[in-house]
Amino acid sequence: MLVWASSIFFSLFVPLALMAAWKIYREKKARPALQFSSLGFIKTVGSSLRARLRWLPALIYFIALGLVVVALARPQRADTKVKKNIEGIDIMLTLDISDSMLIEDMPPHPNRIEAAKRVLSDFVKSRPNDRIGLVVFMGEAYTRVPLTLDHALLQKSISELRPSRNIKMGTAIGSALATAVGRMKDSTAKSRVIVFATDGESNSGTIDPETALDIAKGYGLKIYSIGIGRDGDAQLPIETIDAFGRKVKRYQPIHSSVNDELLGKFAKDTGGVYQRATDGRALEKVFKDIDRMERTKIDVNQYTKYAELFQPYVKWAVYLSILALFLGQTLFRRVP
Repeated sequence: MLVWASSIFFSLFVPLALMAAWKIYREKKARPALQFSSLGFIKTVGSSLRARLRWLPALIYFIALGLVVVALARPQRADTKVKKNIEGIDIMLTLDISDSMLIEDMPPHPNRIEAAKRVLSDFVKSRPNDRIGLVVFMGEAYTRVPLTLDHALLQKSISELRPSRNIKMGTAIGSALATAVGRMKDSTAKSRVIVFATDGESNSGTIDPETALDIAKGYGLKIYSIGIGRDGDAQLPIETIDAFGRKVKRYQPIHSSVNDELLGKFAKDTGGVYQRATDGRALEKVFKDIDRMERTKIDVNQYTKYAELFQPYVKWAVYLSILALFLGQTLFRRVP
């Protein structure tokens, strides 16, 4: 990239232009004369090439002065190198995808799971330098995406989340946390975080939540826990196929509740934070808070090397000055 270290010298073009204008004005005003008895013969003689180019030495001289001004402005080539030192964070997203996540109480989103998918996607977009993985659970838990920087793959997996009939029914909180810990235990990142979101109480799984918490504490993992939805009676949408092959949605009464005490203990014992989200906007705020609290450290060092480029301008200014002087004293020399 070309830069000018002393661009203030470009202001010298103003007096240089005034000098050129004055030179032109004097040339037009000064009209040398010779006495002849008759102008007839003179009028038949045209101007020679040398006469038509009498202004050439002055033009070359002014060009040389212009090159001197450019040299004084000190043109430089700036080579800038930016070095980034990124201290990334490993984050394991752990999401409940049980049937209760279909309850439609998270406006402006259609239901709980769609609200969770939206905020998870936005969260991943905001953290391009972190390794992020995904564990999902119902009555069982499994790793859907291990820790990765391939966020396109992770985003695709998030978009496809929905309750599955191939997984045991229920809410296996202990197994889910243990699975997330298992994926995080070998991480060498300085900051290792589990984001744990559920809308139910632990009623399934082979590992007790307290045991899973002890394992997480043993590995020094931090847990941000989130309770999704409102407690109380709700309507669970169920889709069936009628006799004509059409999808029919009906609602089944269900009692929904979140174990605030357990999720709060997950966060408190590991240095994280527990928050409750009872609608879509509250859930978005929870993830924005987590994004703000767990920031990736990026140190940017910028180095700029400058190379001086004024020498060719000085060299050509000297050459042109000598040329202008030579032409003025030889080919274009004017004799009164």
